[in-house]
Formats: sequence, structure tokens, C-alpha cells
Amino acid sequence: MKSSRTILSLVKKDLLLEMRQQYTLYGILLYVASTIFVVYLSMGQPDDTVWNSLFWVIQLFVCVNAVAKSFLQESKGRMLYFYSIAGPVDFVLSKLLFNLLLMLLMSLLSLGIFAVLLGNPLENFLTFTAIACLGGMSLSLVFTFLAAIAAKAQQQAALMAIMGFPLIIPQLLLLMKIAGTGFSDVIQAGWWQMVLMLVGLDILVIALAVILFPFLWKD
Repeated sequence: MKSSRTILSLVKKDLLLEMRQQYTLYGILLYVASTIFVVYLSMGQPDDTVWNSLFWVIQLFVCVNAVAKSFLQESKGRMLYFYSIAGPVDFVLSKLLFNLLLMLLMSLLSLGIFAVLLGNPLENFLTFTAIACLGGMSLSLVFTFLAAIAAKAQQQAALMAIMGFPLIIPQLLLLMKIAGTGFSDVIQAGWWQMVLMLVGLDILVIALAVILFPFLWKD
């Protein structure tokens, strides 16, 4: 019970910081809108496969800009303060939860802008929306975990790129394959198994963060 209150308090702290530093959120929104608008100017309304691929590639860059800063912006003095008031598991879970909610919002906004500017080729819009939310949350979990590790290194951005590439490419390929159902009324064979595989990967990332972050926390 005390642990859940601590997690919610830390999430509330991050929400208040985002509301106070609104330029960060507006900067991300501007990045999303401008990127999709440039794609629209260069390609118009692409076919289904290109539309799906572009959506997930842009989601990847949105996640890097929105989520990766979560640990990188914390100073040593602030981390020392958190060390005195919260445990490592509570702290990392609060970061995972906050970034999950942030990326959920960004995924919905990106999908809305995509549908307005690049057309709506989706046959099953609700299914694709659910997959976009699940995919956005999955990306946020991976990059939050990577940001927690990179925050303790000297070359933070380089380390995130090196660690993130082999982890995120298979996840993106899996997401694009799962999201293909949104362009057809027929659910392909093995679709639910792929969704469960993605959920299993998310659970694995959370478990790794809970197990490994306490060792980084002591450093």
C-alpha cells in the first residue's frame, strides 16, 4: 500500500513538471505535426503498406523524443533526494508508468494527425487504434529501461542508440505485422499469438527494469 502511494506520488511529480515545463510537451507535439506534414507534402496519401510503415517509424522517433529524457534530465542532486525518499523499484515503476501514459497520449495524437493529413485507409479503425496504443506503450517501456541504463554512463545518447537498435527493430517489425490487421476485415492466422508475444515482451522489460535498476540505483 505504501509502495503504491509512493509510485503515484512520483507519477504526480512528473505530471506537474510536464505541466510546468509546457514547452517540452509543445515541442514534441510540434515535432509530430511537422514530421507528418512533411511526409504529406512529399508523398500525399500513400498506400496501405507505406502508411503503416511510416506510422511506426514516426512513432519510434516520437518515443525517443518524449520518453528518453525521463532519466537523462534528472540531476545527481535530485537523484540523491529521490534515493532518500523512495526505493529503486518504486522509482523505476513510476517512470515506466508515467512514460507509458505519455506515449499513450502521443500515439492517439499521432494517429489522429495521420488520419487527417495522410488519409484513413484503415478498414478496422478501432483495432488499429488499440494496436497503436499497445505499440506506443511497448516502445515507451523499452526506451525508459534504456534511458535508466544510459543515465549512468558518460556517452548517454550514444549508449541508447547502441543498445536500442537490436532491441527495437524486432519489436517494430512485430508491431507492423500485427497492425496490418487494421487494413483488412480478416484477422490473419496467428494474430493473437503475436499480440501475446508483444505483451510478453513488455512484461519481460518491466521485470528486467525491476531486477536491474536497484543495482544502478546504488551507484
